[in-house]
Parts: sequence; structure tokens; C-alpha cells
Amino acid sequence: MFDLLIPPLIRLTTQAGDMIMSLYKSELNIKIKSDETPLTIADKNAHKLIIKTLSKLTPNTPILSEESEVIEFSERSKWHEYWLIDPLDGTRDFLEQTGEFCICIAYIKQHKPIFGMIYAPLSKTHYYTTDANNTFKQEGVIQTLNAHTNHHPLKIVIGHWSSHNKQLQEHLGKYSAYKVSQLGSALKFCAIAEGRYDYYPKFGPCSEWDTAAGVCILQGAGGSVVNQDGKPLSYNTKDNLTSPIFFASNKS
Repeated sequence: MFDLLIPPLIRLTTQAGDMIMSLYKSELNIKIKSDETPLTIADKNAHKLIIKTLSKLTPNTPILSEESEVIEFSERSKWHEYWLIDPLDGTRDFLEQTGEFCICIAYIKQHKPIFGMIYAPLSKTHYYTTDANNTFKQEGVIQTLNAHTNHHPLKIVIGHWSSHNKQLQEHLGKYSAYKVSQLGSALKFCAIAEGRYDYYPKFGPCSEWDTAAGVCILQGAGGSVVNQDGKPLSYNTKDNLTSPIFFASNKS
């Protein structure tokens, strides 16, 4: 199913990325949402385009976007399959002009992500999974990704605003030798899938649309993402859409 959807999804995310980049480094009207995260016209425009196109590609499949109107769990709980998207993941990175933002599209079936695509507009790079559960990177040429690397010291990647998290600092204290780098948005999952980093511990708040595509991409490259109990992340199982503490690794 998804192999046939990859070409139109690449066109869609490229077009949405062009819309986002047309507003990069421009003066934007910023709205602060109820969860204290920023919202810009770039988020809104990308959201509208992605919703419109996905609705045509798969008219019978529900779509849940970060920028959607609130859909109550009483309705969502009836969904066995649905699209889960973040039209602009890393809005703060977009506003800070780090370049480390992306578009995330995932397909969820029975509470698990079974397809993921992430597009980095600044570098024009696509990451996506296939029906055979492999992960590819497309930046001009197409290459298969394998997350299995052995760095010494351990290469850990975290978000730009995570370094002062007390739980994170306590967790890092368990390791004798490591090097920490910072990277924005779901591109952290892609960086591990590429073999650039070994590990991404996440203790701060995030939502299900922030993780689903990245989880699928990392798993397709041979990595894993688990919660504190060592179990895979589940989606659309409760009233809120917050993700739990998780650990992304280049090991399965």
C-alpha cells in the first residue's frame, strides 16, 4: 500500500516544505497555543495542504494533525487506522532559524505506526519507510539506512531546550563516557537511523505526532524506541495525546 503512496507523498511534503521555506526568516505573526507552544502561518498553511491532499489520496482514512480541531477520544477511539501528522515539527527551531525543523507524516494501525515519512525542507531531504519495513533517505540519490553503529564514547542526541531537565541529567549520570549533541525536532530519530548518533533519551513533554513518524523510521533502520517499561510506544489509547518518557536507540 505505502510503496504506491511514497511518490505522491514526496511531492506533497516537498510542496508543503516549499510553502514553509517561503516564510523562513520572515516576520511572522506568532500565536501561543494552550500548551504554550508557538503556532505560525507556516504551520497553518502546511496543515491545510497536507489535509487536503491526504483526503484525496485516502478519502476513507481519518486524519489527526497537530493543528486539527480537538477530536474527542470518544470519536478517536473508534479509529483502527488513521494518519497522524505534524505539519511543522520544531516550530521553535523554525523561529530561531536553526534549520532543524521538519514535516512528519505517519500512518497508525492498531495503535502502532506502520509507515513514516519525514521531510527536512532546508536540506530537501526525505526519510521514509517501505512496505518491506526498510528505511530510506532521499537527498538526490536514494540510500538504505542502517542505524547499527558503535561509537566510543557513546553519542547522545537531545533537543535544544532539554539540557537542563533534571531527569535527563540524572539519567546521563549512569554513563561513564558519552558526548551530548543537540538537534531540533524529529530529525533526531533520522540522525540515529543514519548512524550519526547512538541514543536519544526524552524526558520532557511532547505529543504523539512528534514521535510516530520518527519511531517508524528508526525501527525500519534497525533501531528501537521504548518507554520506561521497555515496551514500544502505543498511539491513540487515551484521552490526551501526550507521549510518555521514551528512549530511542540504534539497537533493536
